Amino acid sequence: MYRHYMIGARVVDGLENIDEQGLRRLVDRFYAQVRQDSELGPIFGDAVADWPEHLEKLTDFWSSVMLRTGRYKGNPLAAHFQQRPRLSPALFERWLALWEETTAELMPPAAAAALQAKAARIAESLQIALFFKLPPVRDHKAA
Repeated sequence: MYRHYMIGARVVDGLENIDEQGLRRLVDRFYAQVRQDSELGPIFGDAVADWPEHLEKLTDFWSSVMLRTGRYKGNPLAAHFQQRPRLSPALFERWLALWEETTAELMPPAAAAALQAKAARIAESLQIALFFKLPPVRDHKAA
């Protein structure tokens, strides 16, 4: 059966090629690369005390996002907000580039595209929450 899925405003094929085993393998390999990355590694190294627990939580996250299992019970924004002083849009781009490389390496093309699209939308939402600031509201009564 050939299925199409909406992620953001795009139709994405390939979710039928994503399963729990593939997500576990992807998360493990991806975060092994993140930990070795000269830019991302130090941030994650300082933020994560228990890597096996964190990898389990991240696998639950991707399972919930892509397979709708509902296993993830965390708050990604709160976790990222704790590291806000060390984060930048360039680091999000670096994370996304590594994610794209790893998903392309480990997943069938349509599944990789679905995972990449979802990650890009999540990264965009996190960056808006972390970095976007409206100008102060001008008091019209004082003017």
